[in-house]
Amino acid sequence: MMPIGQLAKHTAVKVETIRYYEQVGLLPPPERTEGNQRRYGRRHVERLAFIRHARDLGFAVESIRALLTLSDNPATPCDDAHVIATAHLAEVRHKIARLRSLEQELERIAATCSGGVEVCDCAIIEALADHSQCRHHEDGRVDLRS
Repeated sequence: MMPIGQLAKHTAVKVETIRYYEQVGLLPPPERTEGNQRRYGRRHVERLAFIRHARDLGFAVESIRALLTLSDNPATPCDDAHVIATAHLAEVRHKIARLRSLEQELERIAATCSGGVEVCDCAIIEALADHSQCRHHEDGRVDLRS
């Protein structure tokens, strides 16, 4: 058994993040000492490694919750895990496509200016101020948040 600081060091996950995972129910509550100090065991280390790996792959908390539920029931078919993973893969591919579009637009905008002029005549500043100059998207915007 180990305190939260040692768990954080062992797993390279911040103490605040561990507490958050407990709060949202991804990590089970740890045992407590008589002094109310959290004590974590091997099960917490393994579960935290699973969560961290899933987060590193970009899975959302709700997807991780579903995957953990499946992991907790090893005799169930893995169909749901496949659905979750392929849906996430589709999202990642969509983001990559948007990033490629953004890259092309930034290359085009950067190529319009070689420096040496005043900012009031800078093609980059002009393009950023006027979305109609963007060629990569119908409304001139790339939204990377979704």
